[in-house]
Amino acid sequence: MSATTAVAALLTYSLGALAGADHAAITVGTAVVIAVLLDLKPTLHRWLRLVEHSELGAALQLLVLSVVILPLLPDAGYGPYAALNPYRLWWAVVLIAGMSLCGHVAMRFTGPQRGIFWTGLLGGLASSTAATLMLARRARAEPALTDAAAACTLAACGMMFLRITVIVFTLQPALGRPLGVPMVAAGAALLGLAAWQRKRGTSGAVASEGDPIAPFGLSTALGFGAFLGLMAVLTQASKAWLGNPGLYALATLSGLADVDAVIISVMKMQAAGSLAVTATVAAVGLATAANMVAKACIAAVIGGMPLGHPVAASYGLSIAAGSAAAVLMTLG
Repeated sequence: MSATTAVAALLTYSLGALAGADHAAITVGTAVVIAVLLDLKPTLHRWLRLVEHSELGAALQLLVLSVVILPLLPDAGYGPYAALNPYRLWWAVVLIAGMSLCGHVAMRFTGPQRGIFWTGLLGGLASSTAATLMLARRARAEPALTDAAAACTLAACGMMFLRITVIVFTLQPALGRPLGVPMVAAGAALLGLAAWQRKRGTSGAVASEGDPIAPFGLSTALGFGAFLGLMAVLTQASKAWLGNPGLYALATLSGLADVDAVIISVMKMQAAGSLAVTATVAAVGLATAANMVAKACIAAVIGGMPLGHPVAASYGLSIAAGSAAAVLMTLG
């Protein structure tokens, strides 16, 4: 007797007890769902064979982060400047981890013969910096793929802007117009430039087989949560001690390594009323620009100037597009 038969027998007994307790509607609905799942058993088994152990572990860890830990955390400020709100910090961790896992799964399920363009496009959902590093190494090893790697690098950064837009609308919808619109403009410009660059090069190039960008695991989530908490305190401290210039300097330095943490921190400050909208937009813009400078340097140093030059030039155009959109939002 298989495990499925034993579980089905236990569920049948449970549904009988549920029906006897005068819950007929729930019983019938559950029975139908179970019957459908039993009928789809071969299909579900094929799907499960496609799932790697690391991906299943990452999905289970994400459930622990969101379903087990998140509801238990207090929604109140603690520590210096009351900057550490456990619930909101962890909600940001869950959001980033969820998008990273989606990007990882989307990359892998395009198949081992996926085009290199999809590697960059979907890799930007997980980590545009990691995608840039991977593509720069590929361009260094195979110079014929430089144009394709440049297109992928631009696509990854374009997806980063769209990822930031999702973060903004999820955590602070009021910033959607002054901050989300410029992000969409910059991201759209990069995706357009990536499509143009792709047509110039070997657009049909195939990415090498191997593991895509690793999913956002529990240890990574804990590390990101700790870094996010540190940034929450530092942004408040720099604003209190040095005013907006200090905050801008911190945003720039933080953006060289990670853009999500400082963006989440300044949005929290703006939501609490301790930071003006214009200062929030400026801090996010500086962090994003610093992150793009770091990635342009990665492309140029590791991938070579044939990769770094088009990437840097396209980044400049996207920053101009985002800045123009921000000015229009301010004037409007």
